Amino acid sequence: MKSIISVAVLAAALSPAAAWAQEEEKPAVTISGSATIASDYRFRGVSQTDKEMAVQGGLTVTHESGLYAGVWASNLSGWGTFGGANMELDLIGGYKASIADNMTLDMGLVWYMYPGGADDSDFAEPYVKLTGTTGPATLTAGAAYAPKQYALANVSAAPNSRGQSEDNLYLWGDGALAIAGTPLTAKAHIGYSDGNPGLGPNGTSVAPTGRYWDWSLGVDAVWRNLTLNLSYVDTDISRAEAARLQPNFSKGLDGSGSIADATVVASVTASF
Repeated sequence: MKSIISVAVLAAALSPAAAWAQEEEKPAVTISGSATIASDYRFRGVSQTDKEMAVQGGLTVTHESGLYAGVWASNLSGWGTFGGANMELDLIGGYKASIADNMTLDMGLVWYMYPGGADDSDFAEPYVKLTGTTGPATLTAGAAYAPKQYALANVSAAPNSRGQSEDNLYLWGDGALAIAGTPLTAKAHIGYSDGNPGLGPNGTSVAPTGRYWDWSLGVDAVWRNLTLNLSYVDTDISRAEAARLQPNFSKGLDGSGSIADATVVASVTASF
């Protein structure tokens, strides 16, 4: 018994030092990433892969100060005038900070790129979002504003105008609720786009029909580092308005229908 007590006392005496050592060993820079296979790539409710599968991946480097930089990529459908790799490559940089108990402010910028594609396709979009957590619920409100730039211009209205530029505003809200005693999390999203009612010089647009709403309801199931998501996604873009998206965002000529209508998207993501 005495020896057991002595060991316990020694362990207790050393535990603060051990904890201190662990804190000291925590790296100033961390790297995280993910890889996803999805049945469709929906960007703000609109399919970017002509309702076909997408393979996506991302990598983020985060400093203890809250600064971070990352890259994310996805295949696109073989449509439109982008050409090149038929790929979207996003460069991301920002700053995340805790501003109150259970509340985080995140500010940054996304640079959307289309490697090897036509000129004047890339564009920048700053964003800000506020996330709060209470119990099992997490709520996020965000705004993204792409300032006036030629990649977002409505060339369908003035195809020969090289001096024009357009901007875009996107507002959104997300909610997540962890279901107690299960690996499931219920999720909801709603977004509003307000931008140019047409396509840019090479098909780029973040609000190709001007003003519209998108929304989704889904559920995450987590097992170890894998997340299975099943979501219902829809917009209020009419079938007539969706015709503006073709053939830039879909084959279009085959009469296969809108790529902004309701669908169920399934995905599996591995995080590391």
